[in-house]
Amino acid sequence: MTVALWCILIAIFLPYICAGIARACGGFRLKDNYDPRDFLESLNGLGRRAYAAHLNSLEVIPAFAAAVIVAHLAGNAELVTINVLAVLFITSRLLYIICYLADWAILRSLVWLVGLGLIVSFFVVSV
Repeated sequence: MTVALWCILIAIFLPYICAGIARACGGFRLKDNYDPRDFLESLNGLGRRAYAAHLNSLEVIPAFAAAVIVAHLAGNAELVTINVLAVLFITSRLLYIICYLADWAILRSLVWLVGLGLIVSFFVVSV
């Protein structure tokens, strides 16, 4: 397996790290597991931002996975280029989560745009 394909797996697990942070910040208890979405939506502050990062991280997985797979299938891009783009994307997602948790809204949006640009880059290098 390539580094880029491993990065898809990493991207799949990032949302659950955010959810864990949200639960920890909200004082999650076993009884909250009966309706965890209601519990997470009731959070404020850091917990709420972690939950929002969780949701956004879930939303981006399909686009990233598709971009990596398309780049592999097209066969026109160097493998090292695909791998570097994937690692940069994961790095951008980690920075995005940090910015979300720290409540740095403008920087978070800029990092999100970088991540989107990296997804587009997979298609560009595959032409």
